[in-house]
Amino acid sequence: MADTSEFFSDYLPNKLKENPDLVSDIDAVFVFDIEDAGKWTVDLTGEGVINEGAAEDAGCTVTAKKEDFETMLENPAQAMMLFMSGKLAVSNVGLGMSLQKLLS
Repeated sequence: MADTSEFFSDYLPNKLKENPDLVSDIDAVFVFDIEDAGKWTVDLTGEGVINEGAAEDAGCTVTAKKEDFETMLENPAQAMMLFMSGKLAVSNVGLGMSLQKLLS
């Protein structure tokens, strides 16, 4: 699963449905701004809602090019390398670290 749109429309909603504790464990709002793919808001403060578009009250914004984001989706272990090389940016590193729970 390395397609950005499928990640937000299928994979992530199913993962949250199968693992509802992830929502309360993470308890934050994320915006994913993926160049050449779009923007999504992942609200993990209530029931775990994923919407297209960017919320203004996000605790963390994740920015990447589509190609780099999909590399991370294919191999979540690449996230740190992408971050260190500047290809993946997070506005709140502490919250950004919790994203590993969504990818693994």
